[in-house]
Amino acid sequence: MKTNSNTYTIIYSAILVVVVAFLLAFVFQALKPTQDINVALDKQKQILYSLNIRGLDDKAAAAKYKEVVVADEVLDESGKVVEPGAQGGTVAGFKLNSADYKAGRLALYVCKVDGSTKYVIPVYGMGLWGPISGYIAVNDDRTSIFGAYFNHESETAGLGAEIKDNRAWQEKFQGKKIFKGDDRTQIALSVLKKIDDPSTQVDAVTGATLTSNGVTDMFKECLGKYLKFLNGK
Repeated sequence: MKTNSNTYTIIYSAILVVVVAFLLAFVFQALKPTQDINVALDKQKQILYSLNIRGLDDKAAAAKYKEVVVADEVLDESGKVVEPGAQGGTVAGFKLNSADYKAGRLALYVCKVDGSTKYVIPVYGMGLWGPISGYIAVNDDRTSIFGAYFNHESETAGLGAEIKDNRAWQEKFQGKKIFKGDDRTQIALSVLKKIDDPSTQVDAVTGATLTSNGVTDMFKECLGKYLKFLNGK
């Protein structure tokens, strides 16, 4: 076959594409177990961050997670446990994502921190440029916040990205109330530019109004699905 012919060029290109595709698929499959481990570890660290446990290396974080997470339960919207999970939970609620949440399968991490029970709830929402998410740790009274951690995919550095990068801002949620007074029918926890109820509200991130609004909407939507649980029913 003539090397300068169109047929040769097409066949050569096709073979090259197939070889490269095979190599990429092989590398992806070879690295996938390591990638899955890293993704799971990152998730475990985020849950620990919401429990105000930070500054641990990978090995220590994995061990701490197994110690403090009593179970990764799965609830339905009536607050009933449909899967009990397990110590160091990675088998039930841990496997759930935002699609499961939308379908009414709710993850709940039951934790023990310094002898006290804490409940970690995952939350999902939308910021200015893309999805935002996080974990809210609730005290055993089921009405007050123990800690919080937030993440994002593509918020603006120094503005919306502060929900992830600014630890001091996340710490402002500690001690806040989920409900306003005795009204436990709706979520009052929110992020606002002008605060009139310091017990349930946190200052909005400066210059990131839409992202801050997204966090508030995330609370109302996601924590709202846990109302039965939060009310002890």
